[in-house]
Order: sequence, then structure tokens, then C-alpha cells
Amino acid sequence: MTQTKSNRLPLESPGLARLAADTVRKAHAVGLVDEAPDFEGLTYSTVQKVISRVREAGIGAYAAGSISRIDPADTDAIVRELQRIESLIEESPLPDTEWPRLIEVLGRDSLAARLGVSASSVTRYEHGERHTPDEVAARLHFLALVVGDLAGAYNALGIRRWFERPRTALGGRRPAELLDGDWRPEDEGAARVRALAAALVDSPAT
Repeated sequence: MTQTKSNRLPLESPGLARLAADTVRKAHAVGLVDEAPDFEGLTYSTVQKVISRVREAGIGAYAAGSISRIDPADTDAIVRELQRIESLIEESPLPDTEWPRLIEVLGRDSLAARLGVSASSVTRYEHGERHTPDEVAARLHFLALVVGDLAGAYNALGIRRWFERPRTALGGRRPAELLDGDWRPEDEGAARVRALAAALVDSPAT
């Protein structure tokens, strides 16, 4: 009983629990966590393990080290470091782990179409036969984060369909239409797609 309470103690704060879930979700989205997180059973020890994996990937070493030393009762300090880690995940493409994760969810051909490359190139990038170009890595990372947002509301089939259905918030256009050709994550169309997907983290509405 004592151990269970200790594991959950920081997550008894609703704001911190939400931030911890978001951080774990993003780590899963970029392929750093193999199993989809169960947020209802999320414990502080699980969050710490995920953060250790993020640190092993070369992201947020200082913030991760700080969290390991913070008193679990100091929720303000934990929030501060988790916010740093979450932001660093957002800013850090990880093609080595993102390729297999997104191929698993979207399928090779669909992913290739969203990235503006051939399916054979996807295979070569995934297997490390060719270096992933920076512009492709940026798109891949963007898609990983979008898929991570969608994963809270849809299964893999639903995620694939989401990209192909017209959306009122996009002026009746399909998300796939705005992620076509030589697009960049900072483009207005891509930003609208990300915002639409991110809204599902707060609401199950489709």
C-alpha cells in the first residue's frame, strides 16, 4: 500500500498527471516506448522509466537528471523539468525509432505518400541503408507527433482514416491534402493539421 501511494504521489496533482501523460505519450509516439501507455494506471515510477529512456536517446539529459533527484512531493519542480523534456522531444527528430513506429501505424505506402518519398526509399531509410535527409526527418517527426495526438482517440485504422477524411476545421479539405508534396512542418497547412490533431488530446470529438 505504501509503495503504491509513493508511486502515485506526484500524479495526484491533476495538472502534473496530465503533463506526465503527455510526456509519456510523446515518448511513445517517437518510438522510445514500445508499449502504448495505460494512462489510468500511470505511476510516477513508470514516468521515471520513460524519462530514463528519453535520456538514453540523448534528449533532456539535464532535466532527466534533475527529476531523478527531486523529492516526489515537490510537484512544482517536477512540472518544470517535465515541461522541458516534453519540449525537447517536440524539437528532436528521432528517425531511427520513428520509422518503425510510423510504418506500423500508417503503413509503408501511406507514410511514403505523406513524406513525399517512394516506398522503396522508406525501406532504405528504415533499415539504415541510406541516411534520412534532414527535410524528410523533419516531416517524419512531425507525423510522429500528430499520430501521437491521434492515438488517444483512435486505433491504427482510425488514424489512417483520419488523414483521408474531409475536415470542417480544414475548410473541408483532408489532412492528407495539406501534407502533400514538398511541405514543411512550419507551413500554415501543416500547422492546422497539427492543431486539429492536438485538439483531440483534450476532447474525443472527431
